[in-house]
Amino acid sequence: MTRRLGVLLLALVLAVVLPAAPASAATRLTGTLPNGATWIADVPAGWNGTLVLFSHGFRPGPDNPPADAPDAATAQALLDRGYALAGSSYAHAGWALDTAVADQLGTLATVEERIGTAREVVALGQSMGGLVSALLAEGGRVDGVLTTCGLVGGGVNLNNYQLDGMHALAELLLPGQEVQLTGFTTPAQAAATVTALTTAVQRAQATPDGRARIALAASLMNMPTWSTGPRPPADFAQQQQAQYTWLLQTLPFVIPSRVSIVSVAGGDSGWNTAGVDYARLVHRSAQLRQVAALYREAGLDLHADLGALTRAADIAPDAGALAWMRRTSTPTGELRVPELTLHTIADQLAPVEYQRDYALRVARAGESTLLRQAYVQRVGHCAFTPAEYLAGLFAVQQRIRTDAWSDAARPERLQEVASTIGDAAFARYSPPPFVNAR
Repeated sequence: MTRRLGVLLLALVLAVVLPAAPASAATRLTGTLPNGATWIADVPAGWNGTLVLFSHGFRPGPDNPPADAPDAATAQALLDRGYALAGSSYAHAGWALDTAVADQLGTLATVEERIGTAREVVALGQSMGGLVSALLAEGGRVDGVLTTCGLVGGGVNLNNYQLDGMHALAELLLPGQEVQLTGFTTPAQAAATVTALTTAVQRAQATPDGRARIALAASLMNMPTWSTGPRPPADFAQQQQAQYTWLLQTLPFVIPSRVSIVSVAGGDSGWNTAGVDYARLVHRSAQLRQVAALYREAGLDLHADLGALTRAADIAPDAGALAWMRRTSTPTGELRVPELTLHTIADQLAPVEYQRDYALRVARAGESTLLRQAYVQRVGHCAFTPAEYLAGLFAVQQRIRTDAWSDAARPERLQEVASTIGDAAFARYSPPPFVNAR
């Protein structure tokens, strides 16, 4: 059975890896949904019957154009192989989970009215759009899902892991100072916190004490320990330097983004009261050895700092916002169609640890046979090549058409397929625990 399915996958790949003829111009369709969301679709002259429904990631705004592919090169690669593409802007910029799933389904219905019913629909999501695609996998209105660099841990976990890292930075690097960590309602509030925390991190990096505490906060914020080069460093000092680099790049993005989340949710769902024990969190972290080694080198008491963090944890959630996030922005894991997730192993904005949490959620729902997860050995958020996107899509298509994954989603097969198209770096990987789940 496995060999036969492998042959079927190879036939599918050979049919679409190379265009049958030079690329022809696609027809561009556009429109607006009743709620104001705009959409676009690109349909090649030789449409193969598969429609890729693309869900884009978080945009701060105010500009909010529709998108139907992750990037121009991937769009062209798909069009050259006969795929039709479609996607919406969502009804508003920012954290658009209140309408995004409906906007995508509305776009799908409208496009199919224009071009005809697709043979199969594959939802492709990126970053926040990866959360949208994971939610589409629970609705059954598409045939399969490819979720890439997705926030599949959901909005509640997003708010809490960021809060944990920010809380550690504020308490350990700015003791006794008032620093706003939640409930941002204006860009000015967020900017003040960004300035306070990034300045503190820059100063702390100059001393062994500061570097150890940065590593502790970074572990709680799931910052990668790898920022350059082909492979992660083994040296703890180099790992800490990578965490420092990522923090300085990430804080100015994630903190202002929380203004949008608070606005649409009607409050902040993040909390660290109700039994959050930072010693327990760090002792579950894959970075425990690194943090402990840096603390010993600095002559600091790790348990004392963790105890101080737990005692100072007094932020409660807004009940209404928490309910909203659970209702709109949290996957249940109750998949109704097959889903493949792709993630780089060093992602500063969507922690790879999310994937382990998501797999557990799907397992609790009894749907593990529908889920496969694959990893690319590369640094960066959504840093995939067109070949990697296409290989993932082919694997999802095999699962749709044969009702079996076979070895289509194994890294060796994904790498083999992707390498016939372009650059790829699929690798065997098992993500560490996501320690911030409440």
